Amino acid sequence: MYGIPVLVVEGDCIARAWENSLVKLYQEGCDISTQYDKPGDPASKDATMLITVADPCKEPMIHRDIPGGFEDLQEYVMEVCEGIKDHWVRNADDPSDTRWEYTYHQRLFAYTIPSLKDSIDQIEGLCQRLAKTGFTRRAQAVTWKVWEDNECYDPACLQSIWCRIIEQDQVPRLSMNVRFRSNDAYKAAFMNIFALVQLQLRIANRVSELAGREVKLGRYCHLADSYHIYGANLAEFESRFLGALRNRDFEGRTMRYADIREFMEETRPNILTKVRENS
Repeated sequence: MYGIPVLVVEGDCIARAWENSLVKLYQEGCDISTQYDKPGDPASKDATMLITVADPCKEPMIHRDIPGGFEDLQEYVMEVCEGIKDHWVRNADDPSDTRWEYTYHQRLFAYTIPSLKDSIDQIEGLCQRLAKTGFTRRAQAVTWKVWEDNECYDPACLQSIWCRIIEQDQVPRLSMNVRFRSNDAYKAAFMNIFALVQLQLRIANRVSELAGREVKLGRYCHLADSYHIYGANLAEFESRFLGALRNRDFEGRTMRYADIREFMEETRPNILTKVRENS
């Protein structure tokens, strides 16, 4: 193949699918520089990657080699699904405002267009379309703003979410496709996938409420145009992640979300206080 490799992996659960994607990327990805390299950094491992999680809620959902801790993971879920950091987004009309360019929650739930007075809740619109016609091909939400993101310093990595419902054994199941233009495979992708599966659950629950019947989860697909391990992180990855593959079995490398869910939920007040104090 000429050009950037296109790699495909799957797993029965989030933890296995993410792990398989990293191994495949390390073995078959190409070596390429990035705009964030410092002098002397090795080239990054990079590929276009398609990851399929067959059963997004199957245990074990948690991989032990995630960046940060369980409270950090809970905070990220709340950031994506509940918008706890939407107020950190900068005022685009104020050049001196150096806060964040965006949050995924804001782009998905309160997408703004200069010519419109009110923001657009794309996720609610998506749910409404699915409740009316589950097999529609138009149930999607996008994040990119051409008039802002082409020139801003840190444009959105997540580009779109697309959902569709298929009946299997008389059970409606909601599948979700997610596309990233750029995805840090080792330091971010697990948290991205985990949080977006939580969003997939919320979408299924909302469609169930609107349609008056239970909608369960189907598979989750994660497409990253650039799925990469930064060269600066390769030594750590080889020592920590690949070392764990050699020294521990899969059960030793993962955890059941059910076993730590209560602890993660208990961190919510602390997370909200921290976010408020850092505003």
